[in-house]
Amino acid sequence: MAHPDPRSAAIRDVRRLRWERNTRPMLSSPRCGALTRQGGRCRAPAARGKKRCRMHGGAFGSGAPKGNQNALRHGTDSKAARQEFARIAKIRQALRDEASASRRRRSS
Repeated sequence: MAHPDPRSAAIRDVRRLRWERNTRPMLSSPRCGALTRQGGRCRAPAARGKKRCRMHGGAFGSGAPKGNQNALRHGTDSKAARQEFARIAKIRQALRDEASASRRRRSS
């Protein structure tokens, strides 16, 4: 059995270090995670400052403009409407509680 050449081991070490230096930041960067058509998660790196990659909406200039008036909630999804629904639900629950207490008083 021949002895390994010490130079080949040194070359291998240099290549490994170069590979680690060049790929470690890439491998440790946050991933996109968007659902693909196959049902898996996208493994492309997320764009800088974004949660998605360039192919899934993380590209510079993508998304709605700041203060977009078209994105305002209105109707049943507005904050005021949800507060009103919650207030009505509390009143209905109080009425149900009062009715059940009244039935209990009558039956006893």
